[in-house]
Amino acid sequence: MADIHPSTITSVLFACTHNAIRSPMAEALLKHLHGKRIYVDSAGVRDGELDPFAVAVLAEIGVDLARHRAKTFEQLQDTSFDLVISLSPEAQHKAVEMTRTMACDVEFWRTMDPSVVEGSRETRMQAYRAVRDELLRKIRERFPERT
Repeated sequence: MADIHPSTITSVLFACTHNAIRSPMAEALLKHLHGKRIYVDSAGVRDGELDPFAVAVLAEIGVDLARHRAKTFEQLQDTSFDLVISLSPEAQHKAVEMTRTMACDVEFWRTMDPSVVEGSRETRMQAYRAVRDELLRKIRERFPERT
């Protein structure tokens, strides 16, 4: 866990390899929990396209991801973040590189890529649900909701 206290965080970037599954899920979940209190964005190291399984598992819990458009670090409109949370080793390297010249903390949350799971649709959905639930748990722990 980084030194930055949750109450001082006003902007977060989630990063993964393609901005197709893990980082958009994390972005949508944090926005769902905290609304506009925290500015949240996501990016990938390489071009990607939103994964329909990610859309489906978030829809199961009432979170809309359908309008997300995948983007790379280079396509970010804003690069001023208090915290960058990388979800894949490749994104961690890019985040560290990006933040060398800015006052920004970086955290690495190793998160499985559910797209590597093979099998029936239900088997694959279970893998995506596991990632969704792990991200939700970590987000709730890292960004406690104010009462």
